[in-house]
Amino acid sequence: MSKGFLLVISGPSGSGKGTVCKKLLERNEKLVFSVSATTRKPRPGEIDGVNYFFIDDKKFDEMIENNKFLEYASVHGNRYGTPVDFVMNEIEKGEIVILEIDVQGAIQIKEKYKEAVFIFLVPPSMNELKNRIVKRGTESQEDIDLRLKNALNELKFVDKYDYIVINDEVDEAVSKIEAIIKAEKLRVARLKDILDNII
Repeated sequence: MSKGFLLVISGPSGSGKGTVCKKLLERNEKLVFSVSATTRKPRPGEIDGVNYFFIDDKKFDEMIENNKFLEYASVHGNRYGTPVDFVMNEIEKGEIVILEIDVQGAIQIKEKYKEAVFIFLVPPSMNELKNRIVKRGTESQEDIDLRLKNALNELKFVDKYDYIVINDEVDEAVSKIEAIIKAEKLRVARLKDILDNII
């Protein structure tokens, strides 16, 4: 059986990470979405263990202390983290785990878990990135300027990634990621058991 792996998809705000990951998971039922832990309260309709692992601050602190996160961060007064056990258990089962995360989180994971596969998702241009952020209609001009400045900074980390995918058209970007997954499944390191049986 081919060994599973963690596929980290990140990129600047407005690059379309959420949309691409949603489509990728819709088209590929066998992929497993990495469930994050959070200290925020569940929103209506959210299910513990499906949308998030909802935990309190005490439990979150314990998990940090015991190195139970691949990465963690504070966002808008709540904390979020990627639980090591969930990811590793799925990989051991031979599953491909998809993790959608910001660039800072991806860099944290790269330092702790080099075996992951890292994809940097980018818009076709900075103008298109700006258009996407403006179209949301949820940010002030100050927020838009800050997101664009952050995006330029995040682009400096592209050489830390294994692949770059330009998200000009969602279906095409998803097809490119599917091709990466197919290639990664055939890596010799992931097929050691099969090789052992042949030799």
